[in-house]
Amino acid sequence: MAGTSTGKKQTPIRVGVIGVGRGHGFAAGAGPHLGMELVALCDTWEERLEKVGKELQVATYTDYERFLEHDMDAVILANYFHEHAPFAVKALNAGMHVMSETSACFTLAQGVELVEAVERSGRIYMFAENYPYMLFNQEMRRLYQNGRVGRFMYGEGEYVHPMDADSTNRISPGTGHWRNWLPATYYCTHALAPVMFITDTRPHKVNGFVIPRCADDPVYQRVARCNDAASMITVRMDNGAVVKLLQVGLRGHGVGVRIHGSRGHMENLRCGDRNQVWFRRENYHEGDGKPEESTYRAEFPAEHQQAAQSGHGGGDYFMNYHFAEAIRRNEQPYWDVYRGVAASIVGIQAYRSALDDASPVVIPDFRDKTVRSQYADDHWQPDPARRREGDPWPSIMGEVKPSADALAYARRIWAEQGYTGE
Repeated sequence: MAGTSTGKKQTPIRVGVIGVGRGHGFAAGAGPHLGMELVALCDTWEERLEKVGKELQVATYTDYERFLEHDMDAVILANYFHEHAPFAVKALNAGMHVMSETSACFTLAQGVELVEAVERSGRIYMFAENYPYMLFNQEMRRLYQNGRVGRFMYGEGEYVHPMDADSTNRISPGTGHWRNWLPATYYCTHALAPVMFITDTRPHKVNGFVIPRCADDPVYQRVARCNDAASMITVRMDNGAVVKLLQVGLRGHGVGVRIHGSRGHMENLRCGDRNQVWFRRENYHEGDGKPEESTYRAEFPAEHQQAAQSGHGGGDYFMNYHFAEAIRRNEQPYWDVYRGVAASIVGIQAYRSALDDASPVVIPDFRDKTVRSQYADDHWQPDPARRREGDPWPSIMGEVKPSADALAYARRIWAEQGYTGE
């Protein structure tokens, strides 16, 4: 991985960020050390927007169309989970490069539209999935690419992130907030993307399993959720390997990746220093026949000092880093639109599977134009506010409503942070 310093002064890449919540981290990271210059912010949350705009000394907009008229080269989308694709398409059509937070698309039709907008525009598109760039995942990619574990056979990816009720309510103000209704399979890319990155494989088919919430959970009794607790997805990859994904609201917080190959095994530790990698290779009929085993913490393959100080285990730094490099080289990044859409629609297709007793569902390959045409009108989606005939409810239990006590508790927390809506 090359560094960003070339010895010549580079024209900075002028960047605008939409979303001042999660986007604040992107905005702070889009700086001169990466050859980037933050020039504008956009959000409908005017009070927060004004505060962050003054802090970073940049132009602010509450209207996205006007934001796109600002003199800039690229847009970073950190708005709501289910709104990325339409905003990305508008930015691409306006001639901007785009880096989009997860998920890349919310329906298969949006995935088709996004892929074709990127192809038509000729602009750079990067899927801002930060978990592959965590320290242990980059080290496991290095080991895999060097042939240390052989051919990929089985993997596991876990993103288990329980929270107390107060924290849950603070990040999801309002009954219509996407976190309060998003199906449990949809937030799958933190678990899947590291496996894809390490092994260079893509999802081909999924079986989805959803775990409903338990009535005796004291968190569930205090939040305005109408979705399920967690999900487990099995994925058949394009090389024949099988992957198990586990995500969202179970107890036992942890992020983990496990890879079994034809010659060895590796994973990050699940307790203690979770950035450490455990590697084991049984040398049957190889060399002296003795097994190799080690547990260690590696360094980032490049930019170690900068990455070690950034959020999400270094992942946040490398998203901005690779986006800037892709723009300068005019080459699509590793996390291009095709990988981004493929990872994202695993969650959609897994929910279809879960609602059909975990039957297998294909992950269409949108690199193929003839495949795209089959899904261009697939608008199936679970947002209760936009529900149409044939759309699913956010829970496999059907229509679920928070209890009166849960709503009262959530509204008290929302009011404490200035939110007074429904």
